[in-house]
Amino acid sequence: MAFVRTTPPRPVDVPAVFPELASLARPAIRLHPRPGEPSVKESSVGGPLLWPADEPWPHCEGPHVDAGFRRPPAEVRMERRRRARLHRDPEGPACTPEEAAVKEQAAARLGERLDAAPPRPADSPVPMLPVAQLYVRDIPLLRPPGRADLLQILWCAYDHEPNYKPATALFWRSAAEVDHILEAPPEPYEAEYDGYVPQPCLLAPEAVTEYPNSLDLGPELSQVVGDWSRWQAAGAAVDDAYAEYPAEFYDSDLADSPGWKVGGWPPWGRTDPHPCYCSVCEARMVPLLTIASFEWDGETDGWVPYEDRAAAASDYPAGLSPAQPTGVEVGSTDNMQLYVCPESPEHPHTDLIQ
Repeated sequence: MAFVRTTPPRPVDVPAVFPELASLARPAIRLHPRPGEPSVKESSVGGPLLWPADEPWPHCEGPHVDAGFRRPPAEVRMERRRRARLHRDPEGPACTPEEAAVKEQAAARLGERLDAAPPRPADSPVPMLPVAQLYVRDIPLLRPPGRADLLQILWCAYDHEPNYKPATALFWRSAAEVDHILEAPPEPYEAEYDGYVPQPCLLAPEAVTEYPNSLDLGPELSQVVGDWSRWQAAGAAVDDAYAEYPAEFYDSDLADSPGWKVGGWPPWGRTDPHPCYCSVCEARMVPLLTIASFEWDGETDGWVPYEDRAAAASDYPAGLSPAQPTGVEVGSTDNMQLYVCPESPEHPHTDLIQ
């Protein structure tokens, strides 16, 4: 990996204060995606995939929800580059020749759509967009089937009923078996929302230890982490402002890490825990990948890596938040959680917005 991100130590040693939680510790790998130019031979978010030239590119058959906010992925990426360029150089041109060309192409497409000449793109199979490519050498928590050493995840850039979220697809493969790479994968005519077009990002994987969100604890353990006297007796350095609601501090600073990650515990909060069961063997499924709208927010800024502290505290224009490096936004700035069967990675996966 080309760069490093380091999560600060947790302000409280969870198993020391709450030995009842020690057995619930889970490993996770924070991915720390940051904008860059990944190659097909690197782990990435939104980057190019090591996809065989002789294998059909995944398409989504629908049906698709059409909210009417569509833009071509190329225009979404161009607009992000333009905003970043103007942030670095406020005196620069409003549009470069390349940016102007992309805008003209987008305007022509819009005119075609309004004239109703071509079929609505959501009415036909839609090419899926790369979401993540993860090599097992970088993410050793992954449990690939057979000789596979590479996980590729894509999604449809349109919403799908009944939960109004992108449909996801998951592929395992052996990188050594890919001889000829698909050079120019197809892209969807448009994306439903800008947040469904991941910005190409390099990764800085970091292993951390997580504990379950308080919503995942049973009544007895919930009472334990909510008992302020337990925190005081252990000498935990927690602000007295949390005296009435110590479980909030536990959830925001000690339990599950925010942002993109593999493994660990689910980031409940927007919704209550919703167990998922394998459609083949009925085993309770486990978290594979968290696709996050933000790497941190005002409640979880204690997880900001040391290397990002200055950027997190700086001023930045809308759309350039250092906490949203991937440009992804699912739900109402929520997370999408992908789950897999612990008995067999080849069984169908599922996903939730939470």
